[in-house]
Amino acid sequence: MPRPDAIAFDVVETLFSLERLRPRLTDAGLQAHQLETWFAQMLRDAFALGALNIYKPFREVAESTLDVMMEQQGIEGRAERIEAILSGFTELDAEPDVRPAMQALTQAGVPIAAVTNGSKKVTRALIERNGLSDLVAHVISVDEVGRWKPAAQVYHHAAARIGVASERLALVAAHGWDVQGARSAGLITGYVARNGQPRGAVMAPADVEAATLTEVVDRLLKA
Repeated sequence: MPRPDAIAFDVVETLFSLERLRPRLTDAGLQAHQLETWFAQMLRDAFALGALNIYKPFREVAESTLDVMMEQQGIEGRAERIEAILSGFTELDAEPDVRPAMQALTQAGVPIAAVTNGSKKVTRALIERNGLSDLVAHVISVDEVGRWKPAAQVYHHAAARIGVASERLALVAAHGWDVQGARSAGLITGYVARNGQPRGAVMAPADVEAATLTEVVDRLLKA
């Protein structure tokens, strides 16, 4: 494994926790535990559409899956409730290890990118809210490609945008499917086990795997 020339981070659940959305779900009439169910179902629908070469942006898929969950539970006034949940995406908190990890990369002269299945506008708002604007050089959304990760086109587009060869770009994520996508696209990979979440055995292992982002970055820099 070569030392990467740049590092791209997945955004939701890798850099920013979804926890701030949990009370919004309960205020909207859903159960607290349905946060994980909703996010998983949203990814499922987006990936299914991607397999058919159909692209729908993050917000549209998120709205659709929330609407289905609410209709199943007989919740009325869904449009307003869905908006109240999704508006919380700009208020997510960065995980405690994000800034130290990014500072280590900046000190090492390694450019940082955020590569998201969400929108560039929301991602930039999150980065600014959490005081990371001075560290993140590139914000790249799948909207630019018209395909969700883990499609190879997204990772290759990110490498081109950053200005490095795909094989010298590292993708760091808290999702095994994202690591698999980046690995299949020829990137260096890092997996962070958020909340002790193990990587699924059906997905290829990352080049570096650790419990915190700082550990992952440290080991990538020492490659």
